[in-house]
Amino acid sequence: MHAARLHEYTDDMSDALSIDEVDRPTAERSDDVVVEVEGAGWCQTDNHIIEGMWTDYAPQELPMTLGHENAGIVAKIGDEVTLVEEGDPVICHPVQTCGICRPCRLGEDMYCENMAFNGLTTDGGFAEYLLTNERAVIPLPDGVDPTEIAPHADAGITAYHAAKKAVDELNPGDTAVAIGIGGLGHIGIQCLEAMSAADVVAVDVKDEALELAENFGVTETVDSSEQDLPDVIADLTDDEGAQQVLDFVGTDETAGYAPEIVAAGGDHHVIGYGGHIHEPCQALVDGEFSYRGTLVGQYTELQELVALVERGDVELHTDRYDLEEINTVAERLEHGEIEGRAVVTP
Repeated sequence: MHAARLHEYTDDMSDALSIDEVDRPTAERSDDVVVEVEGAGWCQTDNHIIEGMWTDYAPQELPMTLGHENAGIVAKIGDEVTLVEEGDPVICHPVQTCGICRPCRLGEDMYCENMAFNGLTTDGGFAEYLLTNERAVIPLPDGVDPTEIAPHADAGITAYHAAKKAVDELNPGDTAVAIGIGGLGHIGIQCLEAMSAADVVAVDVKDEALELAENFGVTETVDSSEQDLPDVIADLTDDEGAQQVLDFVGTDETAGYAPEIVAAGGDHHVIGYGGHIHEPCQALVDGEFSYRGTLVGQYTELQELVALVERGDVELHTDRYDLEEINTVAERLEHGEIEGRAVVTP
């Protein structure tokens, strides 16, 4: 089968991955599931993996097939698999968990002590077929297109995971700010709108992104390249600040907004990454706000997100690309030329 594989780390996205002929995976373990990939979302994390940013955080052995946002049709199953059958459409949680370590027993999939992460620590879905396990697959309801829903396997579940934490702290009439209405942010604002009675403010520097937010029902938008964001938030909240901020960008600049825009006792959720937090400890003490990290999400949260998709509460803005266009996708995302999500169709 054909697969897009990373052979060496590089900052040059124009020739980052090569299309190789590799063996098709087989269901050797009793809980294995082989999926014929219908769609695989391209994520900013894929660019970061190519650049070598994850080598200090996750074991990687090159060459490796990238792609951690995967959905498709079950092709083969292990002898003890009962959740799905061959021919079933599924979306794949990116983490294959063991189910027996303490984090798994607590339902904390992302903390599994024996995890395999498709496209990060083991071969992913930028290929015709993907090997995963029964604990990672979620059957899709009738009418849900595997190709269209694929980016929810990471982008969607990550945005939902952050929004769910934020919603737990939001009361009706509170203010929630979403910074960056791109591949994750456009999902996050829909989750906030569907799950809370807060006033949502969308922040970006591109007109197209802000128009996308308006299309999803957000009434307050801010172009932070033209307006002073702290002043705008102060005006909107009578100087109280936003109870919850979801930072889908994660640069030094966006993380630095927190002391000025987060309300006392509120949270600044770091979802995008690449920058650093450079704030004096006194700023956190004075406002008693918190920075909260976001690491994908739980299997059960992906089930919940699929339910929102089925109900029509969350939609994806996507563009599709053939596997042979894989490096074009990497370049376009690197230059900020993709609105919403890119989906590779092997």
